[in-house]
Amino acid sequence: MPSPKYRPDVDGLRAVAVMLVLNFHAFPDAAPGGFVGVDVFFVISGFLITGIIARELELGRFSLIEFYNRRIRRIFPALIVVLCATLVLGWLWMLPSAFAQLGSDTFASAAFLANIALLLQSGYFDVESAKKPLLHLWSLGIEEQFYLFWPLLLVIAVRLRMSILAGIALLGIASFALNVMLIDSNPVAAFYLPFTRMFELLAGAALACGWNKVGHGVKASDWRAWTGVALIAASVVMLDSHRAFPGWWAALPVAGSALLLSAPAAWVNRAVLASRPLVWIGLISYPLYLWHWPLLVFGGIIKFAPLTLPERELILLASVVLAWATYRFVETPIRFGVPSRRKMFGLGAGMAMIAVAGFAVVWGRGFDYRLPPEIRAMANVTTESSKWRFHECMLDLSRETTFPDSCVERDRRPLVLVWGDSTAGALLPGLRKAQEARNFGIAQLTSSSCIPALNADIPGNPNCRAMNDKVFSLVRQIEPDIVVLHGTWEKHLDNVAETVVALKKTNARVIILGGVPMWRRGLPSEVLRYFMLHRTLIPERSPSASPPTAYDAVMRARLEPLGAEFISASDVFCNAQGCLTRIGDAAGDITVIDQVHLTEMASVFLIESIIDRLLGSGASASRPR
Repeated sequence: MPSPKYRPDVDGLRAVAVMLVLNFHAFPDAAPGGFVGVDVFFVISGFLITGIIARELELGRFSLIEFYNRRIRRIFPALIVVLCATLVLGWLWMLPSAFAQLGSDTFASAAFLANIALLLQSGYFDVESAKKPLLHLWSLGIEEQFYLFWPLLLVIAVRLRMSILAGIALLGIASFALNVMLIDSNPVAAFYLPFTRMFELLAGAALACGWNKVGHGVKASDWRAWTGVALIAASVVMLDSHRAFPGWWAALPVAGSALLLSAPAAWVNRAVLASRPLVWIGLISYPLYLWHWPLLVFGGIIKFAPLTLPERELILLASVVLAWATYRFVETPIRFGVPSRRKMFGLGAGMAMIAVAGFAVVWGRGFDYRLPPEIRAMANVTTESSKWRFHECMLDLSRETTFPDSCVERDRRPLVLVWGDSTAGALLPGLRKAQEARNFGIAQLTSSSCIPALNADIPGNPNCRAMNDKVFSLVRQIEPDIVVLHGTWEKHLDNVAETVVALKKTNARVIILGGVPMWRRGLPSEVLRYFMLHRTLIPERSPSASPPTAYDAVMRARLEPLGAEFISASDVFCNAQGCLTRIGDAAGDITVIDQVHLTEMASVFLIESIIDRLLGSGASASRPR
């Protein structure tokens, strides 16, 4: 068993872990693999807490109630402060739907179920992570779920006189194997489930229980420490957010952390990790981890624009100040003061009140009465993905890879095939409306985050290339008269050109529908921003959108000589005064539900504007029904 004596190098390793995470969140391009700092934290936690439990079991004085008392006094004080502050900021600056989601996340975080909540929320139309102030608490959920059962297992193992180290090895191997099995088929589950991350905590636990089997000479310690540094550094450099993680890759930071923890006599530990600056950061690492992400998220929300480099640096500095204040005036007095059951029950009651507050925000629908009715109407527009035939003819490639026969109206001609990503799926309401006055069929073969570009490898969507091959095979089967390609494809123009050439060989008309305007922070957020600044409804046109005018010209010049016809969607929505925020005078006529997906009304508006060019002379008019 490791000595109970305080090790400053462990706090130094905590500092390294939290700085990796902070740099990844604030400067992702500089530290693409910085998210492995969380894995370092897991190993440290498993090492320290298992060591404490094992020593107390060996001395016969372990108490489950006192263990949870210590955990509550360690975890709850700073977390309660940060959750309260986050709810207040959400009240002041969030739209009702986003605030309701924050309420749900607050409830889950207070119940230490943030990882499960994020697993259930995950999906293409989930709010992007940059707008989730409590996203980072998934790791706290995994850790506390682990410690709900881990002490009990250790107690049982001791009473049955089982080998704790052998049990840890067995559970760790099973957890790692499950993680590797799931990483391809269900990477979201592999990331968030406690069973697939448990091996990281167990790696630290194995070190604590096998401490006496490790050589602690200076030479051997130096070798292990430098190897540990190399493994962690390699994971930071080699990994990025597009790689499937944890999987096999998690072995790098986990093994590196265990090696560093096993070498207190090494020069790296004594001279670097045990240095006063790193130890100080390590001491405040927990509140620093809690504070930094909500501040970064709300910084962007309040600014209504991406944060600049100096702004992110100032936010990290503010996080350090708040973390020190939280550690000094909240965490230290409660954690290290006279222990008592009263503190434990008081903190438990405080966390329960936070959970109730989160539930109240959800129940109150984000307290939308905070905003005038017209702002509320625009801000509460939701995704009507059923009208896009989501999970039917617009596939989530992490779940579905086959289109049903209903996606192709084979008995109607001319047949218009819509091929693209979710922005193409959003065209369906407009095309359905156009069918009321014109005779044509629709074939919808769309997939979220999968642009219509043959032989293109799309980061984060490994199934896209195979799906595009499948769609092209279907094109040759159903023989559409018109193929409409639409997506967010700026980085894959060569592949789009290859797709046009292949489609022209099928004798179909190929139409490229250019991208719609991009609202960087989302149109609903622009509505709120304008109201905050001017206390009135946003005008029908706003210069805040980014129309893809320049790229339209590039696509037209590249693809029209290949036989494609180009139609600009941005010309429909934008002019010199700006891009349309709403169609008509009603507040509910907003054009975009987020950054780029059209509402039903905007879809109808766009298709009505281009339908004659789309169909050409291939469809005869019929009486409107």
